[in-house]
Amino acid sequence: MATQTAPVTGAAPNSDDRPPRKIAFRQTLGRWDVKVSPYLYISPFFVLFAVVGLFPLLYTAWVSMHEWSLIGGQGEFVGLDNFTFVLGQTFFWNSLRNTFSIFLLSTVPQVIAALVIAAMLDANLRAKTFWRMGVLLPYVVAPVAVSLVFSKMFADGSGMINTILGYVGIDPIGWHKDVLASHIAIASMVNFHWTGYNALILLAAMQAIPRDLYEAATIDGAARVRQFFSIALPMIRPTMIFVILTSTIGGLQIFDEPRMFDATGLGGSSGQWKTVTLYLYELGWNKQQLGRAAAVAWLLFGIIIVFALLNSWLTRRIASADDLSRSAKAARRHTRRNARELSRSMKQTATAPTEGSRQ
Repeated sequence: MATQTAPVTGAAPNSDDRPPRKIAFRQTLGRWDVKVSPYLYISPFFVLFAVVGLFPLLYTAWVSMHEWSLIGGQGEFVGLDNFTFVLGQTFFWNSLRNTFSIFLLSTVPQVIAALVIAAMLDANLRAKTFWRMGVLLPYVVAPVAVSLVFSKMFADGSGMINTILGYVGIDPIGWHKDVLASHIAIASMVNFHWTGYNALILLAAMQAIPRDLYEAATIDGAARVRQFFSIALPMIRPTMIFVILTSTIGGLQIFDEPRMFDATGLGGSSGQWKTVTLYLYELGWNKQQLGRAAAVAWLLFGIIIVFALLNSWLTRRIASADDLSRSAKAARRHTRRNARELSRSMKQTATAPTEGSRQ
C-alpha cells in the first residue's frame, strides 16, 4: 500500500512559486534601471548648467529686447532696436578691432610657446617636477595681480620695460598711449598667465604617446625636430583643437587685463585698448543701459560661435590634408619599392647563367 507523506510545514518557498506579476514587475524594474540610471548619473551636470548657464543666456536675450535700467528694471519692448543701436556705434567697432588685435597677439604666440615648452618638458630633463611646477606657477597667480604688476612694468615714463629699452638705445614707448603698444603689453599679460596652463595640457597629451614610436624613429635616424613634427603633432591633434578653442573663447572674452591696465579701467583715454567686454561693462554699469549691454553680450556670443566653428573647420581641413599627404607619400614609397624590387629581379634574371652554358 502506498503511503502518503504529509507536506512539511515551515519549508522555504521556491522562487518559481512567486506570483507571476511580482516577477514581471521586478524584470520591468531591472530594465528601467539599466535604461534610466546613466541619465540620472549625468543629470546633475545638466541641471547645474541649466541653472547657471542656459537660463542666464536666455534671460539675457529677453533683456536685450527691452529697455532695461539698473534701478527701474524692465521697460518697454523694443525688439532689435538695441542691436541696431550697438551696431551703429563706432565705439563698438573700435572695441571689436581691439579685441581681435589683442586676441591674435596673445593666442597665436601662446599656443606656439606652449607647444615648445611641452616638447621640452617631455624630454629627459632633471628635476621634471620642479620645472612643471614652475611652468604652472603664473597660472596660480590671480589675473588682477598680474595686471597690476605688468601695468607698472609697462609704465610710459620710467617703467621697467622702458628703462631696459633705454639701456640699448631705444626711446621710451608710450605703452598707454599708442594703440599697438598697449595691445602688445596686454597680450604679454595674457601669455604670461595662460602659456604654462596650456603647456601642461599639451604635455599630458604628449606623454600618452607610446614611447615605441620614438624608439623606432630614433633607429631610423629621425632627429628630435623630425620626431616632433612627424609623431608628436599628429598624435596630439585632438588636444591641440581643444587648446585652440579654449584660447579663442578666452581671448575674445578678455576683461581682467585691459580693465586693470590703468587706473580708470575704461580702456584708455580714447579707447586704445577698450575691448568688447569693457564696452559691455561701460554700457551696463556706467551708463545703466542693461538692454544695450545685453545686446553686446549676444553679439559677442555670436562672434565666439563663428570663430569656434571656423577653428574647427580649419583644423579638420588641415588634418585631412595631412592624412592625404601622408597617404600619398606612403603610396609613393610603396610604388618606388615595388619598382626597385622589379628592376632587381629583372637584373637577376638577365645575369643568371643558362642551362646550356652550365654544361
